[in-house]
Amino acid sequence: MSDNRAFFTLKNGELVPAPHARGPWSADMLHGRLLGGLAARALEAEYGDADFHFTRLTVDLFRNSPLLPLSVETTQVRQGRRIRVADATVRTEQGVVARASAVLLRKGEQPDGEIWRTPAWDAPAPAELGPPPPGVWTPPFDLWQLTRWADPGPGRAWLRETHPLVEGEAISPLVRVALAADFASPLSNSGTSGLHFINADYTLTLSRMPVGEEVGLEAGGHLSDAGIATSHCTLHDTAGPIGFCVVTAVANPGHLLGG
Repeated sequence: MSDNRAFFTLKNGELVPAPHARGPWSADMLHGRLLGGLAARALEAEYGDADFHFTRLTVDLFRNSPLLPLSVETTQVRQGRRIRVADATVRTEQGVVARASAVLLRKGEQPDGEIWRTPAWDAPAPAELGPPPPGVWTPPFDLWQLTRWADPGPGRAWLRETHPLVEGEAISPLVRVALAADFASPLSNSGTSGLHFINADYTLTLSRMPVGEEVGLEAGGHLSDAGIATSHCTLHDTAGPIGFCVVTAVANPGHLLGG
């Protein structure tokens, strides 16, 4: 098989996962990032509009999904002149495994004047870094970790997809950043003894879509007490910052990535 085979194949209206679609927590569990990608794909296909921008995507990952065929259903909640809202539900034969909601805002004229803006980070671009180096974990995407898991302080990383999400389809900018946003959880929730939190949801907010194939994340905050964590990252492409991701997570027994 090709090394860049898709995570899913469409068969009889269902999305059938490949073996490499499994997540790092368990060999028989689908990677949560793919559920967000599938939800974004379905919402974009149904409600994407050149005059509207996907400004927010919230993905709820409330149930572990086994490696079973999936289907995605979408529902329009609101269609207004300047705002559109839609939901997506991801399910297997065992029931609903994830849901998502999206807000689309109509594009318009940028106001005059200067508004304080999140600055571009000083991280070298992937083209300057060369091929991704090997790490303690080999993900199914290209990963440049600019900080080590056990380093104190904010984590930084670049990601680049190496597999199509669905066979025969190119990854859109929205789906690309929806897939990358899930990495906000391990990047911001790992500590000196590794990663002990698994994310329950993430909310992605975007001022624009990413350009190019790489998405960068820089952790900007983490708080945790009694096994509950909240954290956030700034997302970048090679042209500058594009948005933010907020994550909630719960402590998970075991050890995923090395300290």
